Amino acid sequence: MNKAQVSMEYLLIIGFVAAITIPLILIFNSHSAEINENIIANQADNIASKIVDSAESVYYLGNSSRVTFRVYIPKNIDMITIGNNEVVFFVKKLNGISQVVKYSPVPINGSISSESGVYNIVVESKGDYVWVSN
Repeated sequence: MNKAQVSMEYLLIIGFVAAITIPLILIFNSHSAEINENIIANQADNIASKIVDSAESVYYLGNSSRVTFRVYIPKNIDMITIGNNEVVFFVKKLNGISQVVKYSPVPINGSISSESGVYNIVVESKGDYVWVSN
């Protein structure tokens, strides 16, 4: 067998393996980024639900009722708004910003940090509305 032929066969094998592996790596990265976005959106949804549920509880318990809980605010949260009977998380995604919205049956206001990290969230009844802060 000729040395040139062996070298050419090795090059073809390496090219074939690269042609299969590179697209697989790109597909994997794309799916993992999409999964991370879904995880962040689910975390935001869970936090918003916990805030709304706590707000409803303290509102009906009466003035000066308070609940404190710890949450982890994930990366890629652009902004969090609390007001007009809703909690809204603005989540940065590859194709723009999406909103995670939870509606509250009780009047709710306040503000919490959108910076990534662990926070103590305080949900306190003020009589005719609920205040949320960290």
